[in-house]
Amino acid sequence: MSSEQRDVERLPILGELHGELMVYQPMLIKEIGIGGATVETGYPLQLNSLHDVRLTLASTAVIVKGRVVHSRISDVDQDIVTYSTDLEFVEPSQRVVTVIEEYLRFVRAVRQG
Repeated sequence: MSSEQRDVERLPILGELHGELMVYQPMLIKEIGIGGATVETGYPLQLNSLHDVRLTLASTAVIVKGRVVHSRISDVDQDIVTYSTDLEFVEPSQRVVTVIEEYLRFVRAVRQG
């Protein structure tokens, strides 16, 4: 789209202006509770960094803010490194807490037969 077609002007930056781009990446949830989760990823997460975590629990999807409280290498297989990271959920909404609680009840019921 050319500058003539834009509704709002953009100012060219002379020099450098840094930013960050959030991209959802896959992860494997190893443990979950209403306060947080342990996840495995193929990439490291920085200590104390905040991330929007998309969870699909049964048929319900929610997004919760997670803070990295601990991260470590959990496995190295040839050139593939796996990281295990503990996330603390930051001020989850009541809806998120309810969805997680319902999911945990469901999993417990299935395991008990």
